[in-house]
Parts: sequence; C-alpha cells; structure tokens
Amino acid sequence: MRPIAESMAALRSIADSPPVRTLSEAFAAAGHEFALVGGPVRDAMLGRAVTDLDFTTSARPDETRAIVDALTKQVWDVGRDFGTIAAKVHGETVEITTYRAEIYRDDSRKPEVNFGDTIEADLVRRDFTINALALMLPSMRLVDVAGGLEDLLAGRIVTPGSAESSFTDDPLRMLRAARFSAQLGFEVAPETQAAMAEYGPRLEIISAERVRDELVKLLATDDPVPGIRLLVDTGLAGRFLPELTALVATQDDHGRHKDVYEHSLTVLRQAIELELERRGEGVHSPDLVLRLAALLHDIGKPMTRRFERGGVTFHHHDVVGAKLAKKRLRALRFDNDTIAQVARLVELHLRFFGYSDQQWTDSAVRRYVRDAGDVLPQLHILTRADVTTRNRRKAERLEHAYDDIEHRIEELMAAEELASVRPELDGEQIMRLLGIGPGPLVGQAYRHMLEVRLDEGPIGEELATERLLAWYETVRK
Repeated sequence: MRPIAESMAALRSIADSPPVRTLSEAFAAAGHEFALVGGPVRDAMLGRAVTDLDFTTSARPDETRAIVDALTKQVWDVGRDFGTIAAKVHGETVEITTYRAEIYRDDSRKPEVNFGDTIEADLVRRDFTINALALMLPSMRLVDVAGGLEDLLAGRIVTPGSAESSFTDDPLRMLRAARFSAQLGFEVAPETQAAMAEYGPRLEIISAERVRDELVKLLATDDPVPGIRLLVDTGLAGRFLPELTALVATQDDHGRHKDVYEHSLTVLRQAIELELERRGEGVHSPDLVLRLAALLHDIGKPMTRRFERGGVTFHHHDVVGAKLAKKRLRALRFDNDTIAQVARLVELHLRFFGYSDQQWTDSAVRRYVRDAGDVLPQLHILTRADVTTRNRRKAERLEHAYDDIEHRIEELMAAEELASVRPELDGEQIMRLLGIGPGPLVGQAYRHMLEVRLDEGPIGEELATERLLAWYETVRK
C-alpha cells in the first residue's frame, strides 16, 4: 500500500473529476449521503488503476433515479430490486447502490435485499475488510469499520465479521477470496481459508452462471495460479471443476511420471506469458479460450492412466479430455463458441509432438492448419507452453521444431491461402462433371476433393477434374 498522503491525493483526484464531483454535489443538494465505495477506494490506496466507479448512498432507488435523471439522459436500471442504478455521467459509466444488507436463504439462489440507513451498516456486510472502505463525498471522510486499512498494509484477505456469517450470506464470496488473492497478491487469512473449506457445500445455492463469471474473473488475472491453488486446497474447485481436482489424485509418489496437477498450473502460467508476448496491438482483454484450454488440457489423464511394464501411459487422454471439457463448460453455462474452441485445443494439444521426431509432409501441415481452424494462434501458444521438461536439450529441440512448423505454415499460407483451404471444385462443378443431382454422393465427392487439396496442394482445375473422375469410377464399381 502506498503512503497515506499519496493514497488520499489519489482519492482527491477521483473526487475532483467531473463525473464524481457532479454526482456528489447533486446527492448532497438532495440531502442524501453519497460515497465512493469498495474496489475503487481499495485500488486507489494500493496505487492500482481505478477502472470502475462504484458508489453507495442513503437515497432509495427511486430517489437515486430521480437525481441522476436530472444530470444525464443515459440512465438505466441494472438491478433496481437490488438497489442499483447505472448511468453515464461526463462520459464515465457509474453504478450507484442504496445502502443495503443482503442475505441468502438456505434454499435460494438469489439474495434477499433489505435497504439500510447508515454507511457503517452497509460496509460491515461487505465481503472483505479491504473492500469495506468508503470515501464520503464531498467531505472526503474515509470510513473504515473493520480494519480494512490495516489489512491492506498487511496484504491480508479477511471478512469484516465472522467468516461463517459472510459466506452464509453470500457463498460466492468464497470464490471472490481466491480471485482477490490472485489479483492483489494477498494471503487469505487462515481462519478465512478454514471457513471456505467448511462452508463449501453452500456453493450449491449459487447459479452456475455466477460461478462461471467468478472463474472467468480469476483466469483474467495476470497470475491466476495462487487463486486456483486456494480453490483446490479448500475443496471448492471440486464442487464446480472436479476434473481439475482429480489431477491432484493423479500425482505419482513413485516418480513414474510428472505431476499432472503441477504441470497444468505451469502450462497455464507459461501460456499467459506467451499470450502477453504475442498479444496484438490494441488487444487488452485476456484470452479466456487459451487460458481455459491450458488449465484443462490434461484433464483426460486420470481416466486414461494405465501402468504398463513399469511405466505409465495416458493413451487418448487428448480425446477424452476434450469430451470432459465440453461437458464441464456446458455445466458452467459457457457459450457454445467458447466450449467448441476450448475442446478443439484440448483435442489437438498433442498433435505437434511427433513433428520433432520426423518432419511432416506439406500435406500433414495443411491438415494441422485445417483441423485447428480459428484456434491456430492459440494452439501455437498452448503447444509451446506444454513443454515443461527440465531437460534443456529436449526443451530446445522442441522449441526449434515448433519454430520450424510455424515458419512452414507461414510459407504455405503465403503460397496457398492455407487458412481458407477448399477443394478446387465446388459442389455445382462436381454435380455437373459427374452428371448427378444433390445428395449424399456430392458430399462424399467434396470431401474426397478436399483430401486431394490437402495432399497435393493447388493442382489446377484440369488435374482436379481427373482426380474426381478417377474417384467416381471407383465408387461406381
């Protein structure tokens, strides 16, 4: 945490910005308390960039709406029942929430909200002490009801009241603890970790979508590994990502193979490093597909592990892992495109490793590109990240081999427009040349001509016609 004087200067700068000043003056004029709260206060005091402006107020939602309506036409309800109104003021998007206290009932996935009357009562019900900080505006009075400043200095994550009460009120806070641990580099207090393990079953009342969103936020951090370790160690991961927890049981105490769990975490870290190195100009968002694939790429190993002749094998763990990834991501309500892309990467992550032993033909390279499709850039990164051997010579050999295959792909793409490989004869040409109408045979012929294109590259329409007619003769017999 930066010195208090610097922290207060940063907060003053936020308070003096046009949107914040406009809002604080308007709420004060209407006779309501108004405060910057939670993450923005925490991040300003830590010297981190403040990207969101979250406020809390004594005004009820209808009163908030009336005040903000007078300031801007860009106002919308993001959760009026939960007391939250959003708006764009002087070009900045803000969220304003009425003082509240929320609690989950035993059989409910949604919190029951009661509006409060004081900032202190609002703060004490928040998730962690480092987020239970408020800057009252325009007075610039800092409110800390639970020792949040001390915990910021200590780099500690702890609940304002009892962890039992906090996690019972909102079980998603257990996942948020893991995310903040990774995002801020803070340690979760031992008693908070113990409560996470004890109250893990409470996650059952949280919707899959909310769990998914918290997982996405964790994976979006610069180093999600500490948070993932915490989720696994407390047993929480087993409740929504059991395939990851199963990797721990695949650890080998006899040294017959590498530790699959630790290997997966290393691959995730290496994939993120490569992602950041290769990130295109103007791209700022983390590559969720790549990060999910890196984390899940070996989840097929527990089901495929076999001990044979003093060794261990994981035959077809890539295919099994792809199926498991699809099933798990569907359960977490990820969108279809993300599910398909992650599964494709998991299925293909081993494809390259035969290349270093024997160089592929141009046909094999074309198929590699064709099978990867849109996820080829991520496959490049995942395959490189999957090398965790401590044998320097082997690592260098694999790196040089992948340098070579990327170079060959670039050459073939330049020569053949490889990214959009199609047969040199389309469906209408096939029907005309064979004298047939629409039907399954056209599809068979098209697929055959695609294989010809992949095997031989561009051969021209005349030779392609010869290949088609020769194939047709064989299928007619």
